[in-house]
Amino acid sequence: MSELISTQRKEALRKILSRLHAGEDPAALKDEFQDLLRDVTPLEISQIEAELVKEGVPREELMSLCDVHMALFKDSLAQGPKVPDWHPIKILLEEHEGMLGAAERIWNLARAGGKSDELPALAEKLADTESHYQREENVLFPYLERHGITEPPAIMWMEHDRIRAERKGVISLIEEGAPEKLLAVKAKGLYELFAEHFQKEGKILFPSALEVITETEWRKIRREFDEIGYTPFASKVPPAPAVDAELEAEGETGEIRFAAGSLSPQELEAIFDNLPVDITFIDKDDRVRYFNQAPDRIFVRSPAIVGRAVQNCHPQKSVAIVNRILEEFKAGTRDVAEFWINMGDKTVYIRYFPVRDGNGEYLGTLEVTQDITKIKSLAGEKRLLDEA
Repeated sequence: MSELISTQRKEALRKILSRLHAGEDPAALKDEFQDLLRDVTPLEISQIEAELVKEGVPREELMSLCDVHMALFKDSLAQGPKVPDWHPIKILLEEHEGMLGAAERIWNLARAGGKSDELPALAEKLADTESHYQREENVLFPYLERHGITEPPAIMWMEHDRIRAERKGVISLIEEGAPEKLLAVKAKGLYELFAEHFQKEGKILFPSALEVITETEWRKIRREFDEIGYTPFASKVPPAPAVDAELEAEGETGEIRFAAGSLSPQELEAIFDNLPVDITFIDKDDRVRYFNQAPDRIFVRSPAIVGRAVQNCHPQKSVAIVNRILEEFKAGTRDVAEFWINMGDKTVYIRYFPVRDGNGEYLGTLEVTQDITKIKSLAGEKRLLDEA
């Protein structure tokens, strides 16, 4: 009976969100469905959003409706998750509070007029918040996707990109010593964007995660969070409980034979991890299967991405391009895709290669990323004998 009720409620929720999408008044819908909405859960909202996307509602439109969803369901959503201090969600929430406070402080200082010695320090703190989004995008989101929660992470990532752009604008204005009125406008926009985004994560994304992710998985997530690092707004991160002993399939202990020799698994892994490039392998089904642990990795990679669809490893605005490249690799019409970008004082060269077997059958795609800053500056020659 409870399963039937749940199914009926999901269908009703789907109709509510569809009617919101069609432009109906949220207040009228709230009155019509008040009994149903009294105890709606964040997980149910997440599931209905996924169904709407499958029905053809663009994620961009769904993102614009999130604020309407929040207003409609605010009375039924929990006040926020309660978790122990070591918990990844607790750390994210603490960072939310700190980032929101920093944006508000910048806004208030700019509104007050005059130059403040606080502004450069606040800008520096905000600039050092990228790890917050990397932990969500590269660790938390993959775990949610494994449990079937796909749309809220995709929408949140789109909002992350908006935040990154607004944050960069505010920091640039502070560094340039821009007029206070202009800074106040931009800081207010960042503050409001933070407030809206953090509310969505705190009221929908995080409670959904707590409902589906297991205790052991949370401990693994925390371990992977630690590897990426934290923002200045995570005041003191307490130690986490140890991950329970896990049964892992034992690999081959003998050597792996190749056409031109053989290597032990330990040797093979060490070779990959000591390459002067970052490599990531995506299999023929577009899922991440492996990445090396290069000592100076350029882009963050977490074990949580193994098994993840590569499309979910990129911002939504890039997915169409990723799919086109993969389709061309699979069709055999393309043998390389290459890009180069500036990251601070580094020039980063990114190349993608189709991996095919001896018969030309597509096995997957290899991503190779390299810092070529020093290579670009090479001139003349340096021979082996010059080392003597």
